[in-house]
Amino acid sequence: MAAAEDKSGDNMKSLGWKFLNKETFGNGERANYVNSPHVIAMVGLPARGKTYISKKLSRYLNWIGINTKVFNLGEYRRHATDAYRSHEFFRPDNEKAMAIRQHCAEMALEDVCQWLENGGEVAVFDATNSTRERRRMIREIIVHKMGYKLFFVESVCDDPQIIEQNIMEVKVSSPDYRNMNMEQALSDFRLRIEHYQERYEMLEEDTEKELSYMKIFNTGEKVVVHKHEGHIQSRIVYYLMNIHITPRTIYLTRHGESEHNLKGLIGGDSNLSDRGRRYAQALAKYIEEQQIEGLRVWTSWLKRTIQTVADVNAPQERWKALNEIDAGTCEEMTYEEIQAKFPVEFKARDQNKFAYRYPRGESYEDLVVRLEPVMMELERQGNVLVVSHQAVLRCVLAYFLDKTADELPYLKVPLHTVIKLTPVAYGCKVEHIKLPIDAVDTHRAKPEMSDDSFGSATASPERETSGTTTSTASADKNGSCSR
Repeated sequence: MAAAEDKSGDNMKSLGWKFLNKETFGNGERANYVNSPHVIAMVGLPARGKTYISKKLSRYLNWIGINTKVFNLGEYRRHATDAYRSHEFFRPDNEKAMAIRQHCAEMALEDVCQWLENGGEVAVFDATNSTRERRRMIREIIVHKMGYKLFFVESVCDDPQIIEQNIMEVKVSSPDYRNMNMEQALSDFRLRIEHYQERYEMLEEDTEKELSYMKIFNTGEKVVVHKHEGHIQSRIVYYLMNIHITPRTIYLTRHGESEHNLKGLIGGDSNLSDRGRRYAQALAKYIEEQQIEGLRVWTSWLKRTIQTVADVNAPQERWKALNEIDAGTCEEMTYEEIQAKFPVEFKARDQNKFAYRYPRGESYEDLVVRLEPVMMELERQGNVLVVSHQAVLRCVLAYFLDKTADELPYLKVPLHTVIKLTPVAYGCKVEHIKLPIDAVDTHRAKPEMSDDSFGSATASPERETSGTTTSTASADKNGSCSR
């Protein structure tokens, strides 16, 4: 009888709890895309955007749930040698320096293999790898010795404007030039490029036909793909075909305060409150004042986002993928009602908010999967205003600011605030512009868990004032209707 009761109790166990503990699998749970560790090896001359591509690719793969890490050879070289003196270190006939550089490459590849052996999935080897001899060494270690998959990504650039921009934005601020003035650094770096050019051998099908690779010309003007293998490499190719370096700004904002926000209800499709309508007017005025060239406006299908941009004078698109996270059976309930009616669900969600799926609803993991096509299209665009919802914009921010799955569900996205994202060299400049219309605070802080609690938490009261706050990510309460 006791055994029967135990079995019955197990059958009644919260579905969300089972997903949280990986006891069941179904639609929306992250698939295991990586059945074999991968190494992505960059190829190209200095100042061709290899590190930019490496960091951006790593950020994307981590965002979709693939454990990825960048190994930058320059950092190994700086650890192995004294303070950088001049371009002479990179002369092909400098035998002592060449031995140091070779040793650093071997050390980096050893770390790559060790990291992959310990659970890593994709390692990005950020180096010039500009000779066939170096690429043979990489293939020998990665493919023949370790049995991993290997994919080369070569960045080719002959546009002097792009090269000069890269040198000015990134290279002269490198630790190598900490003690040099601007003119000396520019002169030295250009000579460094010349030394690499003396031995540079591009990836070519007739000489390295056994390799899997893609070549990107002038940051996406043309792309050539050769023998890519499997799902991971296909996703990498597709992603890198969509990125660009054209200056642009992305504006993110939630809908204006809604009637459900005032009642503390989650989900639903309610109208804007009186203050929400005032925010819509203030937003339209703010956007007009910015005089944003070629602006496009994206909203979800829900009324509160569409009403928020009613007065914005720009082409508009509706994306169902931008709809708020589906709370399933908990839709249009308050958190107090959820805790009272579904205490086990409430506890499960607080224990792992990113992975937890609402009964008959979605998790943040599901949301990332749903948003991937949106992000891919966003990468192709110029200036865009995205008007969406708290959980959705948390996912978007996590992508641009390189936040972890643990951080993502607790990112602050307050009502009546425009978040301005401006991509810069290796990261994103972030500005928060609070428009002067009051609204409820829907943020719910990460709870402090204990064994004997349901994990309930209340957000610390925060005073919101109009104004602008700015930060750079390099990788940077009245209501209770948090997501």
